[in-house]
Amino acid sequence: MSVDATVAPAAGGMPRNLRAAALGFLAFAVFSGTDVLVKLLAERFEVPQVTFMVTLAALAMLAVYAGVTGTTASLRPRHPGLALLRAFLLAVDTLLIHYAFSVLPLSEAYLLAFLTPILVAVLAFALLAERLSMLAWCGVVVGFLGVAVALRPGIAPLNLGHAAAAGSALVFALSLVLLRRAKATESDLALVSTLLVVLATVALAVASIGGGLAPVGPGDLLIAFFAGLFMLGGHLLLVRAFRMGDASVVAPFQYSQIVWGCLYGALFFAAPIELHTVAGALVIVLSGWLVLK
Repeated sequence: MSVDATVAPAAGGMPRNLRAAALGFLAFAVFSGTDVLVKLLAERFEVPQVTFMVTLAALAMLAVYAGVTGTTASLRPRHPGLALLRAFLLAVDTLLIHYAFSVLPLSEAYLLAFLTPILVAVLAFALLAERLSMLAWCGVVVGFLGVAVALRPGIAPLNLGHAAAAGSALVFALSLVLLRRAKATESDLALVSTLLVVLATVALAVASIGGGLAPVGPGDLLIAFFAGLFMLGGHLLLVRAFRMGDASVVAPFQYSQIVWGCLYGALFFAAPIELHTVAGALVIVLSGWLVLK
């Protein structure tokens, strides 16, 4: 971790990296809530349509919020180049990981996708001159090992699905590092609105190619509304976390999604919480402590 990151206080006297880590942890918890609702919708609709529905709901709520608060001008990026590049990267990330989910066991897809924190640490060092201590590097690697313990991936021949999952991790890592390059004059709302517009457009295009949109009932719209609410909240928290703290410090808190996935799975899908999952979760908690040391 860079020296100034450990001593520079944020508002209220809390070190900025600690505050950013807390926001990142909360963001990934909220995103896990979105995943639960997306999984419910995906039982009745194709994934591109689900992505379009949820993203459109998030975009509509953001527009309403901006209209009520009089911040509509903040939705337009002042630096559209970076905002559009980040949005495009996240759209590609979504398509890659959805393809990986369709051809790989979820455990293997998740394990490769969770290479992101390690890639963020490397990219932040190369592009942003962020430096992690040896203890923090150990935390990043230990976190990934915790994911491996929790997921227990099988051994299967490599195919395009593995390449897609690994590519998704790299693209997502690049999008997160770009947040640290966003100028202070760019609003969080602009970064999120640009992402939602691009993602909704791409999802609709893919859904149209795949046969169009299926009819949607009131119950499905309600689920999409709450999924969109969680998506919007998660992205706003994530943008703020990565703009506030070092990317290499915040990114490992993505591993915490394993913990939330277990809890939500038990609550909503009657999925058992097994011993290896608990062991992996404890290792992930340890990794978070090491990263912040």
